[in-house]
Amino acid sequence: MNKDIIAGKWTQIKGQAQARWGDLTDDDFAVAEGNAEYLAGKLQERYGWERDRAQQEVSDFEKTLN
Repeated sequence: MNKDIIAGKWTQIKGQAQARWGDLTDDDFAVAEGNAEYLAGKLQERYGWERDRAQQEVSDFEKTLN
C-alpha cells in the first residue's frame, strides 16, 4: 500500500495507528491526516527514535495494511 492510499483511507485506518502508537494524541492523528512524513516526525518526537527508525515503523505499519 503506498502513501497515497494511506492518505485516502486514513479515516478507516486511524484506529489501527492509534492502537499501535498510543503515545500519539488524537490531535497528532488529526493533523497527520495520513501524511507518512508527518507521522514519522511525530513518532520521532514522542518516542525519541532516530529518523530511520521512525520511518521504518511507518513503513512496517503500511505493510500490515495490505
